[in-house]
Amino acid sequence: MRRLILLLFFFYFFLISPSFSFAASNFLTDYDIRYTIFENQNTHVEINVILTNQTSVYYASSYKIHLGFEQIENIKAFDPDGNILGNVSKDNEEQTIEVNFNKRVTGVGNKLNLTISFDTKEVAQKLGNIWEVNIPGFSPKSNYSSLNAQVTVPKSFGRPAYVKPQIKDWQQKENTYFFTKEQLEKSGISMAFGENQIYKFNLTYHLLNKNLFPIRTEIALPPNTNYQDVQIENINPKPTNVKVDNDGNWLAEYSLSPGKKIDVNANGKIKITLSPKKEPKTDNELSKYLKPKKYWEADNEKIKKLAQSLKTPRAIYDYVSGYLKYDYSRVSSNKPRLGALNSMNDPFSAVCLEFTDLFVTLARAAGIPSREIDGYAYTQNSKKRPLSLVKDVLHAWPQYYDKDIKTWVMVDPTWANTTEGMDYFDVLDFDHIAFVIKGQESNYPVPAGGYKIPGNEALKDVDVSFANIFEEETPTLQIVQNLPNNLISGLPFSGSLLIKNAGKTLAPSQSIIIYTSVLKPYYQRLALGEIPPYGSIILPISFSKTSFLTNRQDLIRISLGGSTLFHKIKITPIFLSKWVLLGGAVVFFGILIVSVIAIKPWNLPIFRSKG
Repeated sequence: MRRLILLLFFFYFFLISPSFSFAASNFLTDYDIRYTIFENQNTHVEINVILTNQTSVYYASSYKIHLGFEQIENIKAFDPDGNILGNVSKDNEEQTIEVNFNKRVTGVGNKLNLTISFDTKEVAQKLGNIWEVNIPGFSPKSNYSSLNAQVTVPKSFGRPAYVKPQIKDWQQKENTYFFTKEQLEKSGISMAFGENQIYKFNLTYHLLNKNLFPIRTEIALPPNTNYQDVQIENINPKPTNVKVDNDGNWLAEYSLSPGKKIDVNANGKIKITLSPKKEPKTDNELSKYLKPKKYWEADNEKIKKLAQSLKTPRAIYDYVSGYLKYDYSRVSSNKPRLGALNSMNDPFSAVCLEFTDLFVTLARAAGIPSREIDGYAYTQNSKKRPLSLVKDVLHAWPQYYDKDIKTWVMVDPTWANTTEGMDYFDVLDFDHIAFVIKGQESNYPVPAGGYKIPGNEALKDVDVSFANIFEEETPTLQIVQNLPNNLISGLPFSGSLLIKNAGKTLAPSQSIIIYTSVLKPYYQRLALGEIPPYGSIILPISFSKTSFLTNRQDLIRISLGGSTLFHKIKITPIFLSKWVLLGGAVVFFGILIVSVIAIKPWNLPIFRSKG
C-alpha cells in the first residue's frame, strides 16, 4: 500500500473571502461549520469535517488549517478517539493549526470525523449603532463535496437589516441562519443588525488665492441624499452663502482677497439608512445623466456596442466587477485617472475610480441614467474593502436611477471585485458616506479631503468616527424683508425677501404664502427651493399698481411653515404724500422769497421822496 504521509487542507479565514484546498483528489470532504456569536463580540467557530477515503492505496494521517485571523484562542481539535491538536504557529499574521489523527483513514469508503474549534473577535463587531457579521467565502468549490454553515446570533440583535447572500424563510429559525453550498460558493456571509448608522465628521478645507485680484470660490459640504441625512453643526469661518446645485451638492461660497489663505473647518453628523428614499425625476431631468463626459465616453462605438449587449444595471455591474482587476499598487502611486475607455483597454490597473467610470459610462450608453459618488467608506480590511482615492484615501462608487422604484440606487462594483463576489448590488451597507455627487460633470465638485495646498499634502483633513445620537431637528428659517413702509398709489411695487436657514439641517422645498387686503394680487404662493444649513435665498416679490386716489394702509402677511411675518405699508396718493407736500411747501416759500427779492425797494412807498 502506498502511503500518503501528510494530507494538507488549506482552510483560509480572511475577513471577507477565504479559500481552502485539498492536497489530493482521493478523499471526499463534507463540512458543517457553525458560528455562534455572543454579545461580548466573541465568536465561537466549530468546524466539523467528515473525511471519506475513495481509494485503497492512500490514507490520511494529519491535517493543517491556515487561518487568516490574527487573534484566535481556546483552540481545540479532536476525533472520535480523543485529542488530535498538534502544533499551533503564527506567520505573517496568520495562525496555522496542525492536527494528527489517532487513527489513519484507510480503505475505500472509510470515514473519519474530526472537529476543530476556536474563538475569535474578528467575525462580529459592534460598530456604532450596527452589529456587523462578516464571514469568509469558501473556495475553490472543488475542494468539498458538501458544505453547510449556520450562524447563531444573540436574540438581542433583533431582525437583520440585511443578510448576504439572501436566504429564504425556511433557512432561518429564530436567531439562527442557515446557508448552503450553492450560496457559499458565490460569496461569503455578511449580515447587519440595526436601523441606521450615525457618524460624526470633522473636515478641513485649505483655500488659497494666488491671484492679484479677489476671487469667489466654493467648497463641497457633505449633502443630504436619499440614503443619508446631514447635520452641519458648525462652519468656521462662516461662508457668505451655501447653495444646492442641480446634483444636490451643498456648495459653501467664500470670497478671498489677493494672497489670502484660509482653513475652513466644518463638523457635524450623518445618519445612514439602508433603503433609499423615493426621489421622483422626469425624463427631462434624467436626460443630463445620459450625456458623455470626460472619463465617461458613452458615445464611443466600442462602449456603445458593449452596453447594448449588457442592457441592464445588473449585467453592467456583473461585467465591471468581473472584468476589471484591482491594482493595489495604484493606491499609493497616485497614477492619473484612466477613465472608462482606457480601463476597458487595460483592465489590469483599476482602482475604484475606474470601476465607477466604467459602470457610469456603460450605463449611460445603455440609456440608464447614472452618476458618480465620491466620499468616505468605513472599512477594517483595506485588502478586501479598499479605499483608493488619493489624498485622504477616500472611495468612489456609482449609482443608477431605477425608474420602477423611482429613486437613485447605489452599488459598489469595486468591493464586489475585491471581496470575490459579495453582493453590493441588491443591497449596499451602512458604511458608504457621500461627500459629493458628480452627475453633470465627471471631475467636479471636489470632495472633502481634496482641498490641499502644496506642502500640506500629508495633512489629515477627513476625520470620521461613530456617534450614537442623531437628534431630529426642524429646520430654522428666518425671514428678513426688504419692503418699504410707504408706497405712492398708482405705481407698481416690488421688493424682496431674504430667507436664511439658521438651523443644522436642510430646509426642504416649500412655499411662501403672501396675503394682502389692498395690494394685488391678494394671494401669492411662491416656490422656495431647498436651503442647506448656513444658506440663504433672495426671493423677489411684486404687486400691481393701485388706483391713483388710493389712500389706505395695508398689512402684508408673509407665511412660511408655521410662522407668519407682518409688515404694515401705507399707500398714499402722490398729491398727499408727505414728501410731495413738503416739496410743494418748499417750492411755495422759495417762490415767495424770490418774488420779494425781485421787487425793487425804491418802488415801495417808504422810499419815495417828498415834495
